[in-house]
Amino acid sequence: MTTTTPSDDVASGGPAPIRLYMSMSLDGFIAGPDDRPGQELGRDGGRLFNWLDDRLAPGPNGQVYAEALGTGAVISGRRTYELAGRWNGDHHDGVSIHVLTHHVDPADQPPDSVTYHADAAACARAARAAAGGRPVMVHGAGAAQALLAAGELDEVEIHLVPVLLRAGRRLFDDRDGDHIELELVRTLHGRDATHLRYRLHHPAHDRDRPPA
Repeated sequence: MTTTTPSDDVASGGPAPIRLYMSMSLDGFIAGPDDRPGQELGRDGGRLFNWLDDRLAPGPNGQVYAEALGTGAVISGRRTYELAGRWNGDHHDGVSIHVLTHHVDPADQPPDSVTYHADAAACARAARAAAGGRPVMVHGAGAAQALLAAGELDEVEIHLVPVLLRAGRRLFDDRDGDHIELELVRTLHGRDATHLRYRLHHPAHDRDRPPA
C-alpha cells in the first residue's frame, strides 16, 4: 500500500527542502552499539538497511532510493563522513558534499567536491545554492541536530524498520528548547521498511514560509 501527499518529491511552489534521510529501528536507534571504523553500523545495525536489497527494484524501496540519489547536494556530520571513508570524495553523481565540523583544520585538504563548515546556517546556504533547485540530502544524527537547532532542517524522511535494536546510537538525544511539530506528508510501505516523510513546523522554519 502506498499513500502519498503530495505526489511530487518537491512540494509545488516551494523551495527545494533540506531533508534528512535516516533508517531507524522502532525504538529510535540508527546504529547498533559500538559503531566505529570497521563496524560502521554497530553490532546488528545492518538490520536497518535490509530494505536496500530492493533499491534497484520497482516499488516503494526503489522509489525512495532513486529520490535520494536525485538530490543535488549532501550535508553530513564529520563523524558520519569519516566513518563512510569520506565516500572517496563522491557520494553520488559528483554532487557537492558539505561537512559540518566543530573545527576546520586548514591542513586537512578535502577532495574538490567537499567543503568543511563550522556554522550550520552557512552550511545550509551553501548546500542549497549548490543543489540547483533539487533537494539536499542530510546524513548523520549530528548534522541533523545542528541543522534542527539552526532552523535549517525542512523535512525528515524516516525509513522505519520493524525491529527493536534495544541499544546503540539514537537519532535524537535530549535537547533543550521548545517542542517541534511535524506534519506527515507521505507514507510509503516497502518491504522491511515504512518510509515516513515529515515536514517540520518550528518557529525558525515557519517564519520565512509564505502564507498559504
